Amino acid sequence: MTKPCLGPDPNPRAPKFSMPAHACDCHAHVLGPPEKYPYVAQRSYTPPTATLESYQALHRVLGIERAVIVQPSVHGTDNQVTLDGIAGYGPGARGIAVVEADVDDRELARLDAGGMRGVRLNLLFGGGVGLQALEPLSERIADMGWHVQLLVDARDLVELAPRLRRLPVPVVIDHMGHMNVAHGVGHPGFQALLGLVKEGTCWIKLSGNYRISAAGPPYADAIPFARALIEAAPVHMVWGTDWPHPALTHDMPNDGDLIDALDDYAPEADLKRAILVDNPARLYGFDA
Repeated sequence: MTKPCLGPDPNPRAPKFSMPAHACDCHAHVLGPPEKYPYVAQRSYTPPTATLESYQALHRVLGIERAVIVQPSVHGTDNQVTLDGIAGYGPGARGIAVVEADVDDRELARLDAGGMRGVRLNLLFGGGVGLQALEPLSERIADMGWHVQLLVDARDLVELAPRLRRLPVPVVIDHMGHMNVAHGVGHPGFQALLGLVKEGTCWIKLSGNYRISAAGPPYADAIPFARALIEAAPVHMVWGTDWPHPALTHDMPNDGDLIDALDDYAPEADLKRAILVDNPARLYGFDA
């Protein structure tokens, strides 16, 4: 039996800083309802429904105009919930799909037309597609202008880094490497991540500080990790809420606090604009 998890905080706070125009939330999910979009049996958690309407309401509070909706593991490789989320959000949305390596060419074309711009491999939760698809899928999507997105623990990057360097597509790493900060910035896995970022192989989502923190709110122990990544390659950094924060069973963060954390990572207005607007526009193909 899978674990039930919490829903998002229903009372998000507005950010303390002025949000730039066309700011993008580069990592979020739409979940269910399972009567319309069934959950897969092999999932690691069972979430409450998280509707597109609730997500759009969050963005109105935060002052965000663009979104990247990521296919969640609980929905497996049936991407319809995410396609419908992209369509409902409007022209300011893109998406990340979950597909097997042998996905039909017509399905890839349908996903591309629906706003998908990458494929996600998930090494941490049941229901996702694993590393066996890394090279085959990368070859399939190389001519489409897509990228590979990885949910991976940075400790595994020491071994994985050579494979990532050989891929014909960019790589996007979720949640700052999803490694508990107790392991330290000097951990060989995080150093491998910094190397991949510096050389231009990887982009980073400055999301999920609450997932890697050992101290809890306000997750200040994640600041050195975020700053190290930004220093390595500010042009390859994007930010996301990770709404509705799936798989959490306690200590649900407030999304206003999560965007305010960016003030600790990148206090300069120009750098915040790059992370929130300019970098996502290049990575996901938003119009100027």
